[in-house]
Amino acid sequence: MGSEGNGSPKVGAYTCHCGGNISDVVDVGRVTEAAAKLPGVAVARDYVFMCSDPGQALIDNDIREMGLDAIVVAACSPSLHELTFRRTLARAGLNSYQFEPANIREQVSWCHSHDPEGATEKAIRLVAAAVAKARLLEPLKMIRVDTAARAVVIGGGVAGLRAALDLAHKDIDVTLVERSPFLGGRTAQLHKLYPTEDEARPLVGQLAAEVLAEPRIAAHTYAEVTSIEGYIGQFRLNITQQPRGVTPQLEKAADAIAACPEETDNEFDYNLTKRKALYRPYDNCFPALPAIDWDICTKCAQCHEAARGDGIVLDEEAVELEVEAGVIVMATGFDHYEPREGEYGYGQFPEVITLPQLSRLLDPEGPTGGELRWAGRAVRHVAMIHCVGSRQVEGVDEPMADGKVNDYCSRVCCTATLQAANEIRDRFPHVNVFEFYQDIRAYGKGHEDYYEEACKHGVLFFRYAPDEPPVVEPRGGDEYPLVVRVKDLLTYNEELEVSVDLVVLSVGVMPRDISTLVDMTKLPLGVDRFLLEVHPKLRPVETAIEGIVLAGAAQGPMDTTEACAAASAAAAKAAVILSGDYVELHPFVAEVDLSRCEGAGLCAEACEYKGAISLVEMNVDGRAVRRAEVNPALCKGCGACVAVCPNRAIDVKGWTLPQFEAMVDALVAEAPAQSQE
Repeated sequence: MGSEGNGSPKVGAYTCHCGGNISDVVDVGRVTEAAAKLPGVAVARDYVFMCSDPGQALIDNDIREMGLDAIVVAACSPSLHELTFRRTLARAGLNSYQFEPANIREQVSWCHSHDPEGATEKAIRLVAAAVAKARLLEPLKMIRVDTAARAVVIGGGVAGLRAALDLAHKDIDVTLVERSPFLGGRTAQLHKLYPTEDEARPLVGQLAAEVLAEPRIAAHTYAEVTSIEGYIGQFRLNITQQPRGVTPQLEKAADAIAACPEETDNEFDYNLTKRKALYRPYDNCFPALPAIDWDICTKCAQCHEAARGDGIVLDEEAVELEVEAGVIVMATGFDHYEPREGEYGYGQFPEVITLPQLSRLLDPEGPTGGELRWAGRAVRHVAMIHCVGSRQVEGVDEPMADGKVNDYCSRVCCTATLQAANEIRDRFPHVNVFEFYQDIRAYGKGHEDYYEEACKHGVLFFRYAPDEPPVVEPRGGDEYPLVVRVKDLLTYNEELEVSVDLVVLSVGVMPRDISTLVDMTKLPLGVDRFLLEVHPKLRPVETAIEGIVLAGAAQGPMDTTEACAAASAAAAKAAVILSGDYVELHPFVAEVDLSRCEGAGLCAEACEYKGAISLVEMNVDGRAVRRAEVNPALCKGCGACVAVCPNRAIDVKGWTLPQFEAMVDALVAEAPAQSQE
């Protein structure tokens, strides 16, 4: 035990062995002995697992029996167990914010395992800094924010549909916003889903039908979010919904579509075909009504005439909606990588297509009725090249527009390519399939079966090195238009040539361009440009912006099953947020000392969070003045305002300037004398 300063808070300091993760490098006994000699420390202990029930009981008992005022725990990353120890304090009757962590695992033992002596000295100083801050901690109260009992789901693919339906089943009102006139997203473009081989569109249709029939869900297609303001519990969204141009009174839809003279590339078929300005992507789509593409519609009224004036409306205006919600679910989906001009011959040779295009060709409802034909000829040899736009190597592959390469694995491509290869061999046994790959990553349950089946089907595999990818060139002559050349690692770099009718590029998954939504919300992006979760295991669907959660491929490559599972997780988290009349937020926000504030406004200028700090008129000593005011629900406690205030009139609760100064003083102070025993 250590001595207390006269009248100073009594601090308990606890050091964790972390089952050897810390104690195998750091001399925990020395750290505990040094902590016991620090000013204000009333008790210092160490234990094998402080986060365990017995470890927490040590803290609980000491608080109750010794009247401790603050607790320091030197252990692992606060992101893992800070909440654990705060709850321990609360159970013992101490304000939960009288706790200060010291990270001596990630910041000490794991990064200094080569230097136990230096690691121990560093741990001692980190504990001293934590104790110095703990002595200045003040009780804080969580911020309460009233919640609007509604969720907004942005995106109407399978993830958005699943999240909306799960929320509605929990008796929560939902506003679903989909930019396209039709629901279903990318999954609706598929023929079959792996590994079940169920037909995709009937499943999408069933899900969409349930959503449209659910009275708690207001689904807005052909709509975009144009602004987002507010904070968790009190978001305000403006939505612009384009007119569909078609009403349920339209009985002659086929005649009206046929009469439309304007055409454009059909994105549903990945531009393999054309569609009209008045269109439906496929039979039995949801909603079933056609829609008018206003970007190419000239309002010539030929569709109106063909429909005899029933159900076609060309003079409607866009509708502006305002929605209040307590939580936002981002289900904005993904896009396929678009190969650059000349990449494996893409855009140069018409016989080079992408895997999504092949999927549409194999679909019985696709451009060729499911026949494997190209340019009017039956296909005999197909080459399939993996990892196009994924697992790129800096210095080898050409970077994207932002200067980065896609060095991540898109996960779904390998199994999708194997599925397509097996389907070709099943339906067209005379067609030979050649796969060129770096690695086969069939990671999911049942996915490896596709690889084994492909081997049994006689699919030939050639493995290439990342820095020596296959080369696609014209063959010359009429028999086969293209030749693929590769150094095959499986045959010890033997140079091979394969003549083919069709080259299929297995393109990767790219984050959809939602830069406007990111700008509105300040959502963080990962190095892969997908929306970033707080923690992949502990908080897998939450973002750093309280009240905004992630569903599906908006946060990374996922197949349909994974996207729906992630959407259900997002819905569960959103339901927790909306389960009461209010939510509680951590109190680590800026606070203004009005006696020092002179209304300079530098804090408001430095703040990146709209509405978090503003200058307001108020009466002080009988005169009207402008002073800074903090909205605690919007403030993120970043401290940018603290750095620019000339009068030190603003500080962040729980991380005040005096607390920082005390920590720095403790870090640079001479270390306490150590026992030589």
